[in-house]
Amino acid sequence: MTSTSSVRRVALLAAALAALAVSCGTTPEPDRAAGPGTAATASASASATTGAPEATAADPTTAPAEPDGTPTTTGEKVRDAFATLQATLNDSCAADCSYFLNRVHRELQELDAAMKADPKGPGHFPEPIQKIAELNKTLAGDTSFENLKKHEKLLVGTRDFINTWMQGHPDDYR
Repeated sequence: MTSTSSVRRVALLAAALAALAVSCGTTPEPDRAAGPGTAATASASASATTGAPEATAADPTTAPAEPDGTPTTTGEKVRDAFATLQATLNDSCAADCSYFLNRVHRELQELDAAMKADPKGPGHFPEPIQKIAELNKTLAGDTSFENLKKHEKLLVGTRDFINTWMQGHPDDYR
């Protein structure tokens, strides 16, 4: 017979392993992820047996909720948002310009939101937040391909500025 504490430990281990897999860019194979006797099964069993909420790694960048129920954000959101922005560094308008410009814009907006929500506070990222605000002011809410193409130099320049700035602040993304 399995004790409740053992089931909980297995569930926590499964959640930690899933979070690690997500942060490493790997996911468990579907046929092994929920098979009998696996950590995924133990996790589901733990929540069903104990009435405790199921531990998941759906969003490993969100820490447990505050007492008032609002989720707390960790620095991982900035790291993850910066990583996806960096993934655009070798791209250009050469292949699919509309996709590229929209992606850079989206990644900048996500990084801006992550920086503003970071526990260190938005004052920790003044230059990137200011550059994104300048870009947004210039775009004036128009994210059509035509407007993004018109301001391509500013859009890509903002991305490159933030990349350089973040490289000088490695504690914020490593």
